[in-house]
Amino acid sequence: MNTSTLTFNDLKREVNEFGERFPRLKDDDLFVLWFLRAYVTDSDERAVEGITGGSNDKGVDALLIDENAQAVFIVQGKYRRRLGEKIENRSDVIAFAELADFLHTWEDDEAQAFLSDAHAAVAEMLRTARKKVQKQKYRTWLYFVTTGKVSPTVRKDVQQQVRNLGQQVRIEVIGGKRAMLLFRDYLDGVAPPIPTLDLEMEAGSGVKVDGTTHRFDMRTKVDSWVFSMRGDAVAALYERSGRRLFARNIRGFLGIDGKRGNTVNQGMLATLKSEPERFFYYNNGITIVCDEAEQKISQGRNVLQVGNPQIINGQQTTRTLATCPQHAAKASVLVKVIRVPRDTDDDGEAFEALVSQIVAGTNWQNAIKPSDLMSNDRRQIELERGLRKIGYMYLRKRESKAETRKVVGRRQFCVVSKEELAQAVAGCDLDPYIIRSGREKLFTEEHYGQVFPNSDPDYYLPRYRLMREVTRVARGAPQRGYAKWMVLNFMWSNVAQFIRRRRKTRAFRLLCERQDDALVTPLCQATDHVFVEALKYYRANRGEGEAALDISQFFKNRRGHHTRFAQFWHSSVSANRLQAFERHLGRVQNAITLFED
Repeated sequence: MNTSTLTFNDLKREVNEFGERFPRLKDDDLFVLWFLRAYVTDSDERAVEGITGGSNDKGVDALLIDENAQAVFIVQGKYRRRLGEKIENRSDVIAFAELADFLHTWEDDEAQAFLSDAHAAVAEMLRTARKKVQKQKYRTWLYFVTTGKVSPTVRKDVQQQVRNLGQQVRIEVIGGKRAMLLFRDYLDGVAPPIPTLDLEMEAGSGVKVDGTTHRFDMRTKVDSWVFSMRGDAVAALYERSGRRLFARNIRGFLGIDGKRGNTVNQGMLATLKSEPERFFYYNNGITIVCDEAEQKISQGRNVLQVGNPQIINGQQTTRTLATCPQHAAKASVLVKVIRVPRDTDDDGEAFEALVSQIVAGTNWQNAIKPSDLMSNDRRQIELERGLRKIGYMYLRKRESKAETRKVVGRRQFCVVSKEELAQAVAGCDLDPYIIRSGREKLFTEEHYGQVFPNSDPDYYLPRYRLMREVTRVARGAPQRGYAKWMVLNFMWSNVAQFIRRRRKTRAFRLLCERQDDALVTPLCQATDHVFVEALKYYRANRGEGEAALDISQFFKNRRGHHTRFAQFWHSSVSANRLQAFERHLGRVQNAITLFED
């Protein structure tokens, strides 16, 4: 996981990027938009809909009503030009907190008077929110977020002011330091976070539990709890929070059903169905990291309330339990909770490093691959965001095909995995010997930086699209399959010269996506010529008699084939084939130029 130091300039760049996509919004609104996307909703469209803007907004910069969560979210943002440069006025924060009273306790005539001079759109949004709160008992979340500072006294006062209204109302005052931690989480893919979860400790049903084991490390200030939960209570965590609960996990759900279902998960399911009372003894349990944790007695239940929780080990257990809650209710699960404080860590690096180490150290029941360990690298997350914007679903975590289909749904996404992108880049830019040695090597420290040098989709997609076309030309001819990576490398060295500018890069990618005959046909014809010569190159260099190498060994066990083949091409290929190849490449270049124009 990337733990590079972040600065306020990084946050400003992210806000400016939103400005490129939503140019009608002012800087302050863009900051609120980023906050909504980072902390409230995972939908850019929903976040934009919530922005109020304009004058007479009654301190409401954004308002979202979430029907599924049955909650109203109201945001006021202060986007200062320097981090921590200004202490926010007490009166501004207090006035914002009074919106909770408006929603919950004011009489109708008071509310009407308050809205009489408000912007019409804001007034309508607040009226709707008030009805949801009073008639349908929606919860209220108020967020005062600033890149400046808010004094501890003001925080304490507004929290007490809101607490008096009951458990259905909550206010968070987020200063510049906390905003930067949210920004780090956002970049790390933990956005929006899960505010709180109640972990109900097991009790009754023939099981005697004396409590929890609580450990506090005075050196690191890390708290840990160990206790047991009922299986259906663990399953409910996923039902409430969804996939976001596993954002820091290095894998997706590996599946259960069918021949390709994960065998460990199938074993868990069999235990749940046949002997659920023994699940506790056979299973390793789950590990949760969080920012905050407090043990409480709530409605007679002993719970550990955790803030910003993430299950970093135990996704397979949690998801398997969720598939059969009726059996899960008879099972028990070991739970370990680790609270890693972030208020002692100015830039979040210590938190990220510790969490990364815990993830790697606890996820061993299913074999960990080098590609798994890189799935939460920040470059992977940024690449996922960039690809999604142009219609690609990027699979940076290993998961079942059924899980992928569930995420994609009916949306028109092109699905591509990080392994495929790694192969495409390595095939184009590195010695083919490396990729023939196994794709997991591409995710080791030796090669990862070469294969994933940036997070620009326009760097990866032309290589990926060319790989797809080269693979298509090789399909059905086993001998071509062995030469594929060398041919890809050669084709890229010729095609790359046409698409150095960004507009041409995108033109090439779009033409390939659309399978436009003007480009794809000559591209495949040129590739076919290269394959013919690649097999001639093999026959000329495989050796004689008993010493002759099989084609699979020839291309696998020797370095430098790409450079030697280039020499072979220029010295041994017939003039007619060279002319045909150049003619096809010329048609490819023309197709790109015409599309660009």
